[in-house]
Amino acid sequence: MNLKENEEVKKVAFFLKEIGIDIIEKELGETFLPGLDLGPDCIYVDYNKLLYPGDILHEAGHLAVTVPAERKLVSTTEISKDWPTQGDEIAAILWSYAALHHLQLSPAFVFHPHGYKGNSEWFISNFTSGNYMGLPLLEWMGLSLGKEKAEKKQKMPFPAMQKWIRD
Repeated sequence: MNLKENEEVKKVAFFLKEIGIDIIEKELGETFLPGLDLGPDCIYVDYNKLLYPGDILHEAGHLAVTVPAERKLVSTTEISKDWPTQGDEIAAILWSYAALHHLQLSPAFVFHPHGYKGNSEWFISNFTSGNYMGLPLLEWMGLSLGKEKAEKKQKMPFPAMQKWIRD
């Protein structure tokens, strides 16, 4: 089956379009993640080379946690050389977990055994047990709330998101 027709991929693509991240089908050469590359406000996908469709959500997380001015510069020579930062990486990982939860997909869809430097099970174990390392970053970015802040504001706590894209 062509991955583009995969039900999980369709669900992800619909969600990303809905929140303002475009997926653009494009033939890609060699990239850091096979079949994926980032562009200004978009993700380029080569379905013939894509190995792990969950990586689309992780890459979307990088765009989502980046401020709009920088998001428009992704993959250009004008983007900061240290983008994404370690903090951005942590926030993107946690954002992708929230997206999985929202889409009702298995954590293994993003946190597959061939990614995350062999720590996929560790991320799954921590996140599914409610240990959300990096949550203060998502709070600071205005994207989500921890339990205490959510209770005070009468909102849903993480993994629910207050908004999906950083202002």
